[in-house]
Amino acid sequence: MKAILYSGVAFVALASAASAATCPAVTVGDAMGVGAGAFPQQYELAEFQSLGGCTVDFSSNPAADANNGKIQGNGALPPLADRLPSEPLVVAPYDQIGAYGGTLDILSNATEAGTSDMMSVRHVNLVRYSDDLQTIVPNVAKGWEWNADFTQLTFFLREGHKWSDGAPFGARDIKFWYDNLQLDENVIASAKDYVLVGGERMEVVVVDENTVQFNLPSPKPGLLSHFANHYAQGFQPMHFLGQFHPDVDANADANAQAIGFETGYDVIKAYYGSSDWMDTPTPMLANPDKVAGMPAAAHPTLESHIVIAETTEGRHFVANPYFFMVDTAGNQLPYINEHDEIFVSETEVRLLKLMNAEADYKTQSLSLDDAPLLLENQEAGNFTVDIKPQIRTGTFAFNVTSEDLAKREIFSNLKFRQAMSVAINRAEINEVAFFGLGTPIQYIPFSPLPSFVTEDMAQHYAQYDPAMANALLDEIGLVDADGDGSRDLPNGDPLVLNLQFATQGISAKLVELVGQAWMDVGVNTVVKEVTSDEYRSAQSANQLDVTMWGKGQPLAVILGNSELFTPPFESYFFLRTAMLWAEYIDTNGTAGVEPPAWVATMREDIAKFQSAIAGSDESNALGAKLVQATVDNLLFIGTVKAAAPVYHSNKLKNFPEFQTASYSYYWSYPYRGPQWSLEE
Repeated sequence: MKAILYSGVAFVALASAASAATCPAVTVGDAMGVGAGAFPQQYELAEFQSLGGCTVDFSSNPAADANNGKIQGNGALPPLADRLPSEPLVVAPYDQIGAYGGTLDILSNATEAGTSDMMSVRHVNLVRYSDDLQTIVPNVAKGWEWNADFTQLTFFLREGHKWSDGAPFGARDIKFWYDNLQLDENVIASAKDYVLVGGERMEVVVVDENTVQFNLPSPKPGLLSHFANHYAQGFQPMHFLGQFHPDVDANADANAQAIGFETGYDVIKAYYGSSDWMDTPTPMLANPDKVAGMPAAAHPTLESHIVIAETTEGRHFVANPYFFMVDTAGNQLPYINEHDEIFVSETEVRLLKLMNAEADYKTQSLSLDDAPLLLENQEAGNFTVDIKPQIRTGTFAFNVTSEDLAKREIFSNLKFRQAMSVAINRAEINEVAFFGLGTPIQYIPFSPLPSFVTEDMAQHYAQYDPAMANALLDEIGLVDADGDGSRDLPNGDPLVLNLQFATQGISAKLVELVGQAWMDVGVNTVVKEVTSDEYRSAQSANQLDVTMWGKGQPLAVILGNSELFTPPFESYFFLRTAMLWAEYIDTNGTAGVEPPAWVATMREDIAKFQSAIAGSDESNALGAKLVQATVDNLLFIGTVKAAAPVYHSNKLKNFPEFQTASYSYYWSYPYRGPQWSLEE
């Protein structure tokens, strides 16, 4: 007997083979007499066999050879025993052992827009959140261990785990991801917040092939949570991308030139992009004239499915024949053979396709506005719509670094932002846009609200008071100088707010109601829907008067990611503002606009908050200070925290009821897409 310690939980693994009995097909709904494992709804292989007194008999997807044949660069498929890790993750399906086959249909908005839904179904990372959204459980890593002061995090990997091309996966792939991609400015120009600790880099140490350590310059307990909920996977295939990286292969540029690129970095960007976004276009889309001569159409993955075709209209995926999960009956996952993703940029067309049952699953880019039509068509379309709470709140931000200096001066005035907040009738928005199902609230970065958030914070300048709004606007000189019924800037120019929005990020009805509320206090607005790509490009280019998107993150996410508290206050994909403050910080003051002093204090406080133990007096005091600074400065204006639809076909089996319609835990990732199956 030997004891194995994974993430602080010990279980006994039998040194000899388990009983000859075949293991029962355990599901979440029927444990069949097998005791609970160390983590909910899944087991390590030795743990499952020990608890069941049995042996798992493994079997393969009958379409595995056909799927493998569609993956450019893959060789002939070896037997299943040579494809699975010696320590596969054993997954208990929710309701039943699934049937192999079928194609999962999903609608996204466009390339790199509204694609997280699809990504989350096939996504893997070192760990993940279970569907209770509280418990972190093993995934790619079979376990982990912290040291006493949270300055060293060790991950234990699965022996024999392989990439989708059959090459071994191990600790060096994690170090390569960190040292040679995340921290190489030739790949990613500026290191992301979440790969740093208080702005300083970590050290990644390869202990052995299956053990890797993150050594932190200061405590950051939330690092584990980051790997549990974020799209950025903590590994990349060194055997594949490394041949084009000059620090890994001295012949990197020659290797690149042999396939038609000038430098190795050019090839890395063709496969991996210049960020860590999972859905950067592959060479099939970005370099279609070169893909035939490249070693693969897409770089190898650990995900359940790998992309094999990509155009501007959509993408197609097949099951990864080397995937590391099996069900309790020993069937290699995933059950579903193929994923088909269609890009539809028009909101009305996406909604029509859902009403016509042309997709099997959808959550992202749906708002409560869409619910009545979807609910009305459930029975005819043989689909189900669940209305679930959201974590993010529809939020607005005035561009305090606007290129229009007259607007910048007004937007930077706290009294203006206070006026625009109390001009909003949140109760009306809740009734008209959200059927009374939402909660009027000021923007609070933490969502759901932790105990250190008071009611006064949550309702700071969130009351409806048009008289106060008018008085404040008059006080700062925004009056109707020309008598046309609308307020003008102090220099006499008309004040017109251009409200551009994307339905992927915020409800159209909400934007219209906010725009009308501001018109009611004399501020002229023009509302225009744009695509997600158009919105993000304009936001990043500092071209918008007002930015708007859902905003707010769970405490567990903030413990690992401080982006909500440092300019521009979130990533490219969400609500950002004060772009020139961010430029000033990124360039150490050589460009951009210097932020006010409270921003520097907030950056210091979030670093301290992430180093404290969550729930401690120190942590709660720092959290309260961060929230108070947020509401006092009112850079972001919250509206109503609402609910949103979760849509799925009734043909989709082992599909549980979600707790939230939310990106924050990465959409469907807690709900285990590889064990979904399709039943015709």
